[in-house]
Amino acid sequence: MNYFRTFAINMELKDYTSDAVNLLKALIATPSVSRSETKAADILVDHLNRWNLPYGREGNNLWVGCQDWDDNRPTVMLNAHIDTVRPVASWTRDPFTPTIEGDTLYGLGSNDCGGGLVSLLQAYRILLHQPRHHNILWVASAEEEVSGQNGFSRVLHRLPHVDVAIVGEPTGMQPAIAEKGLMVIDGYAHGVSGHAARNEGVNAIYEALDDLIWLRDYRFRKTSPLLGPTKMTVTVVEAGTQHNVIPDSLHFVIDVRTNEYYQNEYLFEFLRKHMKKCELKARSFRLHSSSIPESHPLIQRCLQMGMQPFGSPTLSDQALMPFLSFKLGPGDSARSHSADEFIRISEIEHAIQTYCQLLTDY
Repeated sequence: MNYFRTFAINMELKDYTSDAVNLLKALIATPSVSRSETKAADILVDHLNRWNLPYGREGNNLWVGCQDWDDNRPTVMLNAHIDTVRPVASWTRDPFTPTIEGDTLYGLGSNDCGGGLVSLLQAYRILLHQPRHHNILWVASAEEEVSGQNGFSRVLHRLPHVDVAIVGEPTGMQPAIAEKGLMVIDGYAHGVSGHAARNEGVNAIYEALDDLIWLRDYRFRKTSPLLGPTKMTVTVVEAGTQHNVIPDSLHFVIDVRTNEYYQNEYLFEFLRKHMKKCELKARSFRLHSSSIPESHPLIQRCLQMGMQPFGSPTLSDQALMPFLSFKLGPGDSARSHSADEFIRISEIEHAIQTYCQLLTDY
């Protein structure tokens, strides 16, 4: 606690934690499903004004720099997202009513990624009053859950140069130094319709079979020690209109999760080469795998503080960042997108303290 008395200007860790929890409660009570985050962004603006933090806004994305900004110093970005998924049907309580029971705060978005968002903001406030060798930049992004064009991609060009980013996704405050990428591919097989009783036409389902079996059985050679293998999974198949008509078309969807050894563009061309009977169309190439070397000074500080680096299978705005980044945030990824989502207040407090310790004298 003495650490915070030294730098926090008449505030203690418990006060910053209280501010974080109150802000998070306000955000939970304000539905902010992806592409509908305006009111949540407005709430953040009200708090930034209350704390006299000059901000920029691009759509529903917000950012705040530091008053002692120096272009000759490296810049650390603190990022988390403000949007949520839709609540699943199995909630046993109102997902938009923040409820505290003991150390636990329930509510949609509390764990993913409200806890990281408010913890990073309070750490930012504390770090403003510390002597630093780096600039700090806090960024709240929209549309992360859908990788939307009006999310981090929209605000990126408005930001100053960034050297490294900490993304506040729930990792149990362990550094995720690698993250799998994502590519979604639509596949199409073509046939000729006919009457099933007379064995007429060309069955589009049969046309696709060889390609789908190859896809099921193929294994990429390069396996990541942190992320494991690149995986390809057929998740949707649509064909046919009725039992007695030979289907003349088939549509399927491939979910591709890449490790750091394979770029999306390369994999797409590889699949086109081997899946010769089907037409393939990638929805996007933009969500690449990302990683940061374990030798990076911030990761070395994590190690010195007793943290354990790991690889994350889940996607975040890291995929859109053209600079080094890693995930480090309070909460547990297993709670994300689940009924009765929660964050512990002690996790928020620990996160604020850890962020400050990590970035002091960096």
